[in-house]
Amino acid sequence: MHQLEISDLITAVDPRSGLRLPVRRAEVIEQLQASGDGRAAGIVAGLPADQDGVLDPDAVDRLLISVHTELQRLSEELRIGERLVHVLGPLLAAVRATTRQSGPYCLVDVGCGLGCLVRWLAATNALGADVELIGVDLDASLVGEAERLAHAEGLNCRFIHGNAFDMPKAATVYVSTGVLHHFRGAALTEFFKAQATSPAQAFCHFDIAATRLAPIGAWIYHRARMRHPLGRHDGVVSARRAHSDETLLRAADVPGIRPLLYEPRGTVNPFCTTLRPVIGVRPPLEEPLRRALGRAARRLVGPEYLVEAAR
Repeated sequence: MHQLEISDLITAVDPRSGLRLPVRRAEVIEQLQASGDGRAAGIVAGLPADQDGVLDPDAVDRLLISVHTELQRLSEELRIGERLVHVLGPLLAAVRATTRQSGPYCLVDVGCGLGCLVRWLAATNALGADVELIGVDLDASLVGEAERLAHAEGLNCRFIHGNAFDMPKAATVYVSTGVLHHFRGAALTEFFKAQATSPAQAFCHFDIAATRLAPIGAWIYHRARMRHPLGRHDGVVSARRAHSDETLLRAADVPGIRPLLYEPRGTVNPFCTTLRPVIGVRPPLEEPLRRALGRAARRLVGPEYLVEAAR
């Protein structure tokens, strides 16, 4: 049985209206105990609730903002922004070379949290002035804090509370970091299908590499850097829930998209690889992307890699 992340359970949103829904502490504790995670149940038992047992939404918001702030520091220490640009730069170069659109190109960060990726891209202008940067998240408190930080930092980017695939303006490229492992089974394929049926030209989703060392590394790193038990717990569970290369390539293999995996597990040093992306491009973009990547294109594999690896 898969472990559950506490942060996924202590907030709930109506998928149609986007309105916050009440969450009963006892129900969350029951879910966690049923999954065999007594430690997580104990963490939730310590969260404040009203007389009806409903978790205090303001306290939950403050906690999640605090945890995401610590995650931003981890992202900075691991130089996640630079790693993303290493792939996103060539991907956008391929888009520019093959589409008739002259810009702006719209990059949408799905599940942006505090928007650390979008804000870093805006601060560094790493992708060019013709790229519009938008972060989208279902959590209104995180989006509000992302907007506050972007305004305080004087950055040219936007944040939207809602569903990234229901925006009036179409994305050119969808991106995310640490989101894919939240989707299980058919929901993962539906996530990729939503992008394939949109006008988007490509997607690039970074998530934890499912190596044998990932949970151990996550435990050490989060123990050293995260102060709240929730952040420590969810960091390790995220690594345990990471999808295999095979799962990602099969789920991303949807009509209209050529799925590609950068740095598959069998070709990298597990001590060095923490996150790596699954990429989806419209078929005409694959060759321009490989050219733009140069020598690094050798790290890019498609579904045929699964057949070769099985031999």
